[in-house]
Formats: sequence, structure tokens, C-alpha cells
Amino acid sequence: MKATPVPHAADHPDSPENQRWREKVRRFAEEEIAPLSATMDRKAALDATLRERLFAEGLMAVEIPRGYGGAGGTLCRLILTIEEVARVDPGVAVGIHVHNVLVAGTLLRHATGDQRRQYLPQLATGRIGAFALSEERAGSDAFALSTVAVKEGAGYLLSGRKRWTSNARNADLLLVFALVDGSGPTAFLVPADAPGVSLDARVEQLGVRAAATSDVILDRVPVRAAQRVGPPGGGQTVAMAGLDLGRLGIAAQMVGLAQGALDVAVGYSLSREQFGSRIADYQGVQFPLADVASRLAAARALLYHAADHQGRGADPVETMRLSAMAKYVASEVAEKAASVALETLGGNGYTDAYPVERLYRDAKAGKIYEGTSNVLLRTIASIMIGVSAGD
Repeated sequence: MKATPVPHAADHPDSPENQRWREKVRRFAEEEIAPLSATMDRKAALDATLRERLFAEGLMAVEIPRGYGGAGGTLCRLILTIEEVARVDPGVAVGIHVHNVLVAGTLLRHATGDQRRQYLPQLATGRIGAFALSEERAGSDAFALSTVAVKEGAGYLLSGRKRWTSNARNADLLLVFALVDGSGPTAFLVPADAPGVSLDARVEQLGVRAAATSDVILDRVPVRAAQRVGPPGGGQTVAMAGLDLGRLGIAAQMVGLAQGALDVAVGYSLSREQFGSRIADYQGVQFPLADVASRLAAARALLYHAADHQGRGADPVETMRLSAMAKYVASEVAEKAASVALETLGGNGYTDAYPVERLYRDAKAGKIYEGTSNVLLRTIASIMIGVSAGD
């Protein structure tokens, strides 16, 4: 089935409408998310009340059209949403990203009309989605799948184990990728409460802990042909389109994280005094912060350029290149910003009295999920100079 393009009007992050949206999300993040962040990080769980508020504010249905109960926004507005939430809590931003970009976004672009009518209103109003692709031996080599979909009557039985699934412990709907004999990787929509679906213990990961990551176990889970997204064997196309878009979401998360770390570091430097002066008055503090600010401005500009290119439905190869570049650059600056912020705060930065130690832990994920930095460099190089996958 041919992917359905999502129309986007001319859009810009600095338009009055988008600036009003950004301010709305920023206030919500600072007032509703930030006070809960330390507890959610410690418990590795999304606060139940916050879950309801995220839906009520439209942050879980940014691109979903109003006719399906969504906010009817653009990709640009979704990028701004993830960025602003990540300023205070990258873990919550991951959950928003996976739900909006990888699940709802995939349905918007690849599902049938019946599937969109059935599932998008659910995703807009309270049911959270998760993207179940990775496996023990299918990480960077994403389609080395062992999960299988065996034909059973007019449908399939899914069996396998999905690893490192963000949102899994919050999810109501799973987008699962499995091998169909004779066809290849195929995408299926699976309710989280379907017979045969279970979760392993949560994954105790270093950072972005509010994303509630877990393994998903599939034991002969029955699915109908109507739950298949795209044709048999079309899962690789579906997944890669989602991951190209997903890399923009992760880039937005990393840009937001870097901004949050920089904000804390600058604020601290202006209030902390040593040897009779603010530490902001010392070049040893000023220059690293100025360096991060410069790198961050470049990463943000590249992100917005890549999102504009994607939103206009331009050349898919160029979209792939820009998405890879945006994620690579943003993940680099996020790690740098978090490190500089922690060092600016000194001993205070190494404790949980300030958020920078959490941002420091959260930043590392940006170089790993949805394409490691080496995978991204390989993608960029292959487009730029024609390097083949086997070289």
C-alpha cells in the first residue's frame, strides 16, 4: 500500500501561532512536569495524573487531525512540543515522541482509512502507543528479527520477544514488527491487553527512565489481517519511514535537553559566588557555556531545517540525510551541554539537588536509540559519497 502523505501548510517555528504553542507547552512543562520529574526518574514510571494531563493539553495528539479528536497541528509544532518538554524531562519527552511520531505518525502516513478511523481517536484521547521493533539480536541491524507471524486462518499468530520498548509499561496499543513466512518484516497493530501479550520486568536503564521501558513478550498472539499495517513484507518500509521521522523527534529531545542543561548552568553561574565574585565573571566558566550556546544554536537550526524539509514532503533521500545529520549533531551537543552544566555546578551538579545529573544520564541515550551515531554517520556517508552497506 502506498504511504499516505500528510499535508503541511507553510510552517515556521517562529510564526505567532507556533510561538504561542511553544509558550503553552513550556508553561505546562515547568508547572506540571518539572515538579514530578525526580520522582518519575526514581520510580522509572510516568505519573498517572500527568498522563491524563498530557492528553488533556493535546500533547499526545499534536499531528492527529481534529476530526479524529487530535490537535490538528503540524510536524513543526510536534518538534517544538518535544523540545520544550525535554527542557525539563527528556524521559517524558521520549514517551510523547514515541506515541506521536512512531505510532500515531505511522498510522497517519501508512494506515488504511479504516485503521485511522479506528485507532487515531483512541490515540488522541487516552490510549498510549508503543513501537515494538528492537530485539536481542535486532538493534542496529533492526530487521534481524526472530519474532514471527504465522498464518492462522484469515489472520496470524505472533510469537517472539521485543526488547527495550519505550512506553511499554504505559502502552495500550503496540505497533509490532514480525516476520511473515515468504514475505518478510511486517507491521501489526496489537492491543496491549490481547491474549498472549505480557511484559517482563521493567528495564533498569541509566536515563530517560520516565519512558517506562520494558520487554514485550508475544506468545501466539492472534491478530486479524485488518490489524496489519501495509502489505505483507512491507514492514521495513513502514519502520524506516517512521525512524527517519523519529530521528527528528530524538533530535528535538536532545536540543531541548541541551537547552535545559544550559539554562541551569547559566542561572547557577549568575548566583554562585566564589572568591568574592560570581563564577559567571570568570572566563573559565564563560567560555564553555558560550561554546555550548553556539553549538546548540547550530543544532537547533539544522533540526528546524530538517523538519521543514520533512514537513513539505520533499525528496526522501535528502530527508533521510537531514534527519540523520540532525540527530547526530543534536546528540553531540546534548552530551556536551550536560557535561559542561554538571561541571559548572561542581559538587552540586554531582548530586540530585539539581536536575543536571539526571540530564547528564538522559543525554547518553541520544547517541544510541533510533540509530547509533555510527549508524547515522554511515547513512550520511552513503548518501554523500555512495558508500554501499557492504563496504
